[in-house]
Amino acid sequence: MKKQIILSVISMIILYSTATAQSMGREYKTALGVKLFDGAGITIKHFVNDKAALEGIGFFWSRGARITGLYELHYDISGAPGLKWYIGPGAHVGFYNTKYGDGSFVGIDGVLGLDYKVNNAPLNLSIDWQPSFEFGTGRGFTGNWGGFGIRYTF
Repeated sequence: MKKQIILSVISMIILYSTATAQSMGREYKTALGVKLFDGAGITIKHFVNDKAALEGIGFFWSRGARITGLYELHYDISGAPGLKWYIGPGAHVGFYNTKYGDGSFVGIDGVLGLDYKVNNAPLNLSIDWQPSFEFGTGRGFTGNWGGFGIRYTF
């Protein structure tokens, strides 16, 4: 009986260590952090399968605030472990403060970027370009969104 308990404990330790090592490797399921551009955003990315992720960004800057949702398709870059490129559609809502238009807005987005999971560390880095089109604000197309993301991976 004692041997079975010891063997069970050792097996659980090995399984836990393997699972922890895999989550710290080159892949991740969920990441939470910041996205930097002309202000700072809070970003969370969650993979719904091996290639597709949902990203939410709450962005706050001197002109107002914007909440964005993106659907990203990730693809490996051969010869670069941990590095992937991604592309996808999205949408946003937000508002401008009085100095910059005083009003709410909605729009559609696209995203194109690079995503790097640091090996054996719970760190994800990304850089992307996020062109968008806003409806009803008179602004229309803008190609100056995107940013540099730093996230803790789970």
